[in-house]
Amino acid sequence: MAAPVTSESRPERGTGLGRVLLKLSGEALMGPTDYGLEPETIDTLAREIVEVQDSGVELALVIGGGNIYRGMKATAAGMDRATGDYMGMLATVFNSLAVQEALERHGAHTRVLSALDVREVAEPYIRRRAIRHLEKGRIVIFAAGTGNPYFTTDTAAALRALEIGAEAILMAKNGVRGVYDGDPRLDADVAFLPRLTHLEAIERGLKVMDTTALSLCMDNGLPIRVFELAPGNIARVIAGEDVGTIISADKATQEGGGR
Repeated sequence: MAAPVTSESRPERGTGLGRVLLKLSGEALMGPTDYGLEPETIDTLAREIVEVQDSGVELALVIGGGNIYRGMKATAAGMDRATGDYMGMLATVFNSLAVQEALERHGAHTRVLSALDVREVAEPYIRRRAIRHLEKGRIVIFAAGTGNPYFTTDTAAALRALEIGAEAILMAKNGVRGVYDGDPRLDADVAFLPRLTHLEAIERGLKVMDTTALSLCMDNGLPIRVFELAPGNIARVIAGEDVGTIISADKATQEGGGR
């Protein structure tokens, strides 16, 4: 079981956030393409992440693999779930290396830590090593999910955030302001939800994270900030600005933007 986040494990950073985990979908790397990687999109994203990290925040990333796995979907008919999940984990390694290369082009020091053993291209995931990298000012990218099938990268993000003592999970979404009470791509009349609790998100079936990940965050009091992946928004959320949706343990803590 992941150790709960304590005040001793968090760096002090005024009213902003000091250590966070940023969850990106694989689709965030596609740009205008149908699947795969779009170099200009990755470069722009990397530049913004480096600028945020240069401000003093300790930053870890979890990147999904949907941009690659979706391209394989037509050939995956009839494949068993475990095999498909392992393919998805390898897709996250692919994406992590691409983002690592872009980050380092912009001057960042990075480490990819993988839950699957791919020592030729990434370090094995060790919790204390990950924390030490963060303390040394490196951007840490967690690859290969939890290393187990039947768990999503959402669950991996929640687990790793708790293990490293992150103050919040930042979930950057493509083309949506935050959390709505329906799908804004299908229904123009859905309502935007600026504040809610983990339990409300679970009970209302809101598509924020999978239920396992939300439950893990709820049980450990880990806030989630859901916002649009638009220029400058990552920095605004980390600075404590009221951007997107805040999901936390109870309504009282939401007024302060966190716990």
